[in-house]
Amino acid sequence: MLTVWGRKTSSNVQALMWCIGELGLPVNRIDIGHRFGGNDTAGFLAMNPNGTVPVVKDGNNDPLWETGAILRYLACEYGSQDFWPHSSRERAQVDKWAEWAKLNIALNFTAPVFWRVVRTPAAQRDEAAIAAALKTLHHFMAIAEKQLQHHAWLAGDQFSLADIQFGHILYRYYDIAIERPVFPAIEDCYQRLHQRKAWLDHVRVSYEELRAV
Repeated sequence: MLTVWGRKTSSNVQALMWCIGELGLPVNRIDIGHRFGGNDTAGFLAMNPNGTVPVVKDGNNDPLWETGAILRYLACEYGSQDFWPHSSRERAQVDKWAEWAKLNIALNFTAPVFWRVVRTPAAQRDEAAIAAALKTLHHFMAIAEKQLQHHAWLAGDQFSLADIQFGHILYRYYDIAIERPVFPAIEDCYQRLHQRKAWLDHVRVSYEELRAV
């Protein structure tokens, strides 16, 4: 049994829970962070001195933090050959796109765009900063678009860990009020994610509690 500490509206927790759902693993999630608090307690900091979510424990093993490391651990322990190839050479092809998506898509969307659009009161929004952030984000989205024009999924023709690092931000990206270029292949990928129950259960969820008033 996995135990996950982290609120369901955290994008990093969503990526982790989506992965757990895809792998069909039993899990108990505990709300921590944001309006729930608890991530500054001695008990939580003993598991993760950074005070960030998610944190996961797999049975009696030591707690893990940092989403990318957790995802790779779960993929290695429980993933299929397609999801996380056994060959280090093949696995690196998935891992490079997973790491790329985290660094260039997720990180360039969540704080620079989503926080400024949704988590900042309208009167305090820096529209110039949002526009600049979108320009950077869309530069990398165009790379994903080109890749998806030639492959069904980000790292190839099979759904893999790379798609979780990429696809966990797509609901918010397409839901918030921003200017978006037309990316047909990404939009097709986004629609196909709606056919994945784990994505619907853990990613396509309300973020209203995060919205600034």
